[in-house]
Amino acid sequence: MIRLLLVEDDNNLSYIVQTGLQDIIGGYEVITACNGKEGLEAWKEYHPDIIISDIDMPVMNGFEMVRLIRETDGDTPILFASALTSPKDVRKGYDIGVNNYVKKPFIPDELDAHLHAILKMKEGARSRNESSMCKFGNYTLDAGHATLRNTATGQSTTLTAREAQILQLLAGNKGEVVRREVILSRCWEKTDDYFASRSLDVFINKLRKLFENDPQIEIKTVRGVGLMLTDS
Repeated sequence: MIRLLLVEDDNNLSYIVQTGLQDIIGGYEVITACNGKEGLEAWKEYHPDIIISDIDMPVMNGFEMVRLIRETDGDTPILFASALTSPKDVRKGYDIGVNNYVKKPFIPDELDAHLHAILKMKEGARSRNESSMCKFGNYTLDAGHATLRNTATGQSTTLTAREAQILQLLAGNKGEVVRREVILSRCWEKTDDYFASRSLDVFINKLRKLFENDPQIEIKTVRGVGLMLTDS
């Protein structure tokens, strides 16, 4: 059974989603919280397998809650369920480490499909642990634990699961162009979704910032083809 943390300030919607997911065969153990502050406390106490959160909530909103979680936890999948799906909001969510969005209103079966897609991607990453360690330049990437270590300085950086997955794909094919559609199919399980394509650009910009002070490492865009990591 999947342990799920649902953070939603609308009590009626929270009840509908909770009961709907619990009724699904093979279902969910659903823990609920009504704002980001309570969600943060529940995450610390229950260590859920996955988190679904609204964005616009009292006391603490979803953005702030995710930001605080991602300071120490780059692994737990987080999905925003919200009516706030403007490009600006989507970009902000991916910037702070959310894994995906689902737009309200939705039905439990639709949400269940999104959740299993995210968990399948996470399990797929786990099943590839034998190749989760990548070395390039002065860096060692542990994709299984979503950490990047600079061996020259000893500094470690916690990544989101998707950042680690993209970087692993690029570093594992160092010096070669990885086509955009390959990255999208591996990391989003889709190749023609507008939000997935835009969010890939957001993630690449974030990864580039990790190496902006290291002239040896470069993530190049090969226009019309894909991306390539070099450590010359």
